[in-house]
Amino acid sequence: MSYLRERMGKILAFVIGLALFAFIVGEVVKSGGQFMRGSANTIGEVNGQDISNDDYQKRLDQNVKNMQQQSGQAASPQLTAYAQEMTWNQLVSQNILQKEIEKLGIVVGVDETKDMVQGKNLNPQIVQAFGDPKTGEVDRARLNMFLTNLRSAKPGDPMKEQWTAFVEQMIEAKKAEKYTALVRNGLYINSLDAKDDYEARNKLVNFKYTVLDYASIPDSKAVPTDADYSAYYDAHKAQFKNAQETRTFEYVAFNAAASAADSAVIKTQMDKLAGDFKTAKDDSAFVQMNAETKRPLTYTRKGQLEPKLDTVMFSSAVGTVYGPFVSNGSYEIAKLVDTRVGPDSVKASHILLNPATEGGVDKAVAKADSLKKLIQGGKSFAELAKTFSTDKGSAEKGGELGTFGRGAMIPAFEDAAFNGHKGDLVVVTSQFGVHLIQINDQKGSSKVVKVAIVDKPIQASNATQSAAYNKARSFMSNLNGGNFDEVAKKQGLQIKTANDVTAMATSTMGLDNARKVVKWAFDAEKGDFSDQVFDLENQYVVARLTQIKPEGTLPLDVVKPQIEAAVRNEVKAKQLIAKLELASNGASSVDQVAQKVGAQAVPVQNIVFANPVIPGLAAEYKVIGSVFGSGLHKVSKPVQGEHGVFVFSVDNFVNPAPLTNAVREKQQIQQMLVQRADNLIFDALKDKANVKDNRAKFL
Repeated sequence: MSYLRERMGKILAFVIGLALFAFIVGEVVKSGGQFMRGSANTIGEVNGQDISNDDYQKRLDQNVKNMQQQSGQAASPQLTAYAQEMTWNQLVSQNILQKEIEKLGIVVGVDETKDMVQGKNLNPQIVQAFGDPKTGEVDRARLNMFLTNLRSAKPGDPMKEQWTAFVEQMIEAKKAEKYTALVRNGLYINSLDAKDDYEARNKLVNFKYTVLDYASIPDSKAVPTDADYSAYYDAHKAQFKNAQETRTFEYVAFNAAASAADSAVIKTQMDKLAGDFKTAKDDSAFVQMNAETKRPLTYTRKGQLEPKLDTVMFSSAVGTVYGPFVSNGSYEIAKLVDTRVGPDSVKASHILLNPATEGGVDKAVAKADSLKKLIQGGKSFAELAKTFSTDKGSAEKGGELGTFGRGAMIPAFEDAAFNGHKGDLVVVTSQFGVHLIQINDQKGSSKVVKVAIVDKPIQASNATQSAAYNKARSFMSNLNGGNFDEVAKKQGLQIKTANDVTAMATSTMGLDNARKVVKWAFDAEKGDFSDQVFDLENQYVVARLTQIKPEGTLPLDVVKPQIEAAVRNEVKAKQLIAKLELASNGASSVDQVAQKVGAQAVPVQNIVFANPVIPGLAAEYKVIGSVFGSGLHKVSKPVQGEHGVFVFSVDNFVNPAPLTNAVREKQQIQQMLVQRADNLIFDALKDKANVKDNRAKFL
């Protein structure tokens, strides 16, 4: 006890210290965990403001869906890549503009929002969704019904959440529009600007020149020194700014596409199927069992099938089987199931019943039959549609769907509408529910055919794929660092190059769906070769990283290959300038200079400053600029141009008529400036913002 009493103070201090240490470590670990979780979900940063991957993915999904709806196509790699870039720019611009908008106190009020949703100044997307493409008029009744249904929707309803997100984006877009409008309104073109632009486009100059081409000196006589490269680099450093990091890699590809033998095997299979197809009793079931693409059997008019099939099917007897034939990378066989003469278009109305609320499909069909009898007994179809139809868009118009051609409706609905007659009432079931259809009118008359198609893709066999993969593995196993070129040459393989690939690239020259290779390239070091064989659809790829270009101003050693020709021309220009200066000494005309250097004196007429092209050569900005700044009838000093070194003499200037309508000129310049303003505003703000793009780690 005495021992404990004597040392209690030290023991307590140690225990308290240990507890504090544990608390601090716990908080650090906790904070670190939150930090790591935050980093794991942070896809980018703008001015210190994180952009979360969740927000990015949510908006990306919405953008992809919108693009699919507008294009009517599935999400291809190209469409997805475009949507990814568009989504990123949306989030970056939103973050960049937000601070500017807050500084200026720009807001969108409740009344203004209401006006964009259901007032006189509707948002363009609302006009597109609820408008008639032909007239541009918005269906106000349908819009109001949609808004009423939204207000009555319960919290958590997906449609309500999507609408809330849409309205928020619409408000943010309106704020951005107000901001850019403020900047645009500050743009001003004065009378001097108008006069300068007018003269640049209308003042003419006539002159004579002689030129010594760079090609007149052999490259072997103009070898640049390190000092030449450095001088050129320092003078043009602004041109070497890399907006984002890029990487260049070389690769060899091993073809894994279907061979002729693979194609022959598939054709043999399809030949047998063609025989079975001829005797099949249920063509629809045969398609569902044997086709890669389960196409519905519907009537098509002339010209809707691919040309070679169209010709056969519209000139053959029912039961004819055609094929196998190759179409879009597949073997196909087609059978003519039926032909008939039918209307080209139908005008119809419908009442749609929802089986889920009617107690099942049978009860929904029974209700449709009851409504059919009421209509046959004299009840108004339009009034019953308004009361019973769950398709609110058409119900408000008495069930009217307007006039439509073949292919506009789902197969079950189309068959009922086109196979019936004017005045018929038809009950039909589809994936949307039970329809009571009234055929109001049918127009036109032409032959249509019902064709069943069975397809089988021409794909590489396992043996073909294994052979290509084994070749790729063999190539990779022989690599040991610096022998990529040597091994490729020994095996007779072509090395291809993907230049300046960005971190978000999904494809490169010669490689589609190359995301795997790109991600590897941005994790590799210069000189590394891939430690795996990349499977890219119909080819296997092995790659080597050859260059890394960091973001920012590129160093001289990186840009040296691309500036070599320009630097060599600089060296040649010094020699040509010295030659022309010697020839110009004492010369009173360009003709004399040309004679001394063994060149021609070429007269040029009617050149304008705004279009600095010398006929027969190319754009020569420095030369034409010098011409317009020169006096008359004087032999100029040598001017280094794009094509060579020039000496010229101005014969005369032809001034345009005085500018009488400066207002119109100013308006034209202002309009061009405004068209560029939005992008220029965004670029200027983006340059000042600290934007970090980490998407490559996630996608």
